[in-house]
Amino acid sequence: MLAPERRTRADIISALTIAVLMVVAGIVVWARGDSHGTESVTAATTVPTPVAADRLPTSLRELWRAPDSASARALVSGGVALTGADGTVTGRDPRTGDQLWKYQRDMPLCGIEGQFGMVVAVYRDHRGCSQATLLAGDSGARRTARSSYMDPSVRLSVDGTYVVAQGPERLEVWRSDLVRTLEYGFVDAPVNVRTQPRKGCTLLSASSSPSRLGILERCPADPANRLTVLNPAPKDNTVPEEYGSHVLTGPGAESPDARVIAVSDSRIVLYLPGASAGPEKLPPRLAVYDGNGNPIVLHDLSAPLSETSTTTRIGSAYLVFTGNSVIALNGSTFDPLWTAGGALGAPALMAGKLLLPTTGALAVLDPATGAAVGRLPVERTGYTGTPISLAVLGNTVLELRDGQLHALG
Repeated sequence: MLAPERRTRADIISALTIAVLMVVAGIVVWARGDSHGTESVTAATTVPTPVAADRLPTSLRELWRAPDSASARALVSGGVALTGADGTVTGRDPRTGDQLWKYQRDMPLCGIEGQFGMVVAVYRDHRGCSQATLLAGDSGARRTARSSYMDPSVRLSVDGTYVVAQGPERLEVWRSDLVRTLEYGFVDAPVNVRTQPRKGCTLLSASSSPSRLGILERCPADPANRLTVLNPAPKDNTVPEEYGSHVLTGPGAESPDARVIAVSDSRIVLYLPGASAGPEKLPPRLAVYDGNGNPIVLHDLSAPLSETSTTTRIGSAYLVFTGNSVIALNGSTFDPLWTAGGALGAPALMAGKLLLPTTGALAVLDPATGAAVGRLPVERTGYTGTPISLAVLGNTVLELRDGQLHALG
């Protein structure tokens, strides 16, 4: 019979050394992991969504305000008003402004968006705006997350189905669970570089619909800007599927101020700035293209669009804030329907009417004609003239202006 093995002093020292190394490794992983520097405080109960207002208020006063430097527009999700600042996304009671939930990370916020009753929060790390987290709007609970190489700054947009994150060199499309359906532009993985149709292009602007993604880009070999129309969800997310890609021609085709205004399932509309052709001054235009990027019609504008112009879809119409007015476009053809002047920002729908921010008030418009049918005075003390974005939650009107979200009721 063999004698039983006995532990030696060397065995004990080796075991202790391994244990210490495992503890140190665990600490390092925790310190460098995403959970470190993250604080999530969920709502005590699920926040109900308020019933939509059935009539307009007779007057408005400010109920509360909160910093919101990360949002590109006034945002609501579920029954909460959303703000983003200093790395923190906060879901607030729309009537009081009280915090109902918050999600905080020790990283800068690149931006936030709301869709699907969810909140998409994108943070910047050493790989750019690469850390995306999906939060439940009604509780702040973390649902899922994703990480990939991105540009240091991105523009987030939504179309009711997808989220588009667009930077100057790279673009990604995400579905409702943050799974990537498309990558376009610069690719950091060497094995995937050859899957892209062009290299070295600057992505100027992009917008999407459930079946079309329109990208305006400037490529080194092209004499002017290029409109590329893609499938937002091809079979392989690393291999873009083009419906068409054409170099633009005509006045304003080479301008860096050109941009995608809106995309539907069958049309794309671009803004082309005005240009001088000899002694003749050519006006700025809205150029409409089909779903493959072929030109259809041009609509002259009376003035250039501001750099701060935005597009909001309400019902079947696309409403373009030009910088001082709003142009309503038909949702099928993108033909102009009506124009409302004196606008300070994008409108919102409440009780079947459009609310449009104007000097000292919210103008009440008929959505079908743009005709003014009322006026709600609003006091904006200290307002500096930056574009105003509106959202409505129940009986509360939310104004995003000057880096703060203001609740009116």
